[in-house]
Amino acid sequence: MPAVNRGKQPSLAQLRAFAAVAEHLHFRDAAAAIGMSQPALSGAVSALEEALGVQLLERTTRKVLLSPAGERLAVRAKAVLDEVEALLEEADAVKAPFTGALRLGVIPTVAPYLLPAVLTLVHEKYPDLDLQVHEEQTSSLLEGLAAGRLDLLLLAVPLGVPGITELPLFDEDFVLVTPLDHWLGGREGIPREALRELNLLLLDEGHCLRDQALDICREAGRDDAPVTTTAAGLSTLVQLVAGGLGVTLLPRTAVRVETSRSSQLLTGYFADPAPSRRVAFAMRSGAARAAEYEELARALREALRSLPVRVL
Repeated sequence: MPAVNRGKQPSLAQLRAFAAVAEHLHFRDAAAAIGMSQPALSGAVSALEEALGVQLLERTTRKVLLSPAGERLAVRAKAVLDEVEALLEEADAVKAPFTGALRLGVIPTVAPYLLPAVLTLVHEKYPDLDLQVHEEQTSSLLEGLAAGRLDLLLLAVPLGVPGITELPLFDEDFVLVTPLDHWLGGREGIPREALRELNLLLLDEGHCLRDQALDICREAGRDDAPVTTTAAGLSTLVQLVAGGLGVTLLPRTAVRVETSRSSQLLTGYFADPAPSRRVAFAMRSGAARAAEYEELARALREALRSLPVRVL
């Protein structure tokens, strides 16, 4: 069958411009998203329409809409761009390992306590690796990993998300942080059942640590959600405890950093088996740099042995 002469072939720049407009439905926002001037973006989309011979957009004075053809071809354009990104990632992977950019996403309840060890490890062992750190909540990190915006995540597991492979690093216990005059302050062997009666302060919704704390309360036989006061971060949460508003749960890696800021705090330790969480790397299943990520996980496990965790 003879080849069909379709004239001009669309360029990647034109496809990127169209995909951005299809996502944002706004020329200014789309141009900002891909770092292109608005006139250049508009010209690229017009050139793509000319090359394809179809109208992709319906332009009005107030908004931009996808035409029926644009709706169908936007899906194809994104698929092409995703494949090009995969090709570039594969090309990077065949180069020397631990070089180039590594976009690491970290949750806020891990970042301040583990990043010093991660950064030291990368600096000393992988000096040619361009580590780029993004601190976000779990849902945003998972979206970033799926979209290719992030390469590797450092967060609490299990995630239970298809297409993601977890590389467990360690387990760590939770401890109870109380004001000085609290009856459980400084105690050891605290039964989980004690959580049924406590005024427990939690992080805001969206933090996985909040969900873990609620799970621990449910396991202890507490059915209500103890939400009277919340905080955006662990530092604020601990200061609320120091002020006498209640108690909270902290992962062991956070205790030294957070409790050192106030002399009005005590820590209590649960009876075995203490409530705990598991922290891991997470990557896309079949990632081109999977062998590097696995090696990085092995090296980080060794680097973390001095912390109050159970390395896996």
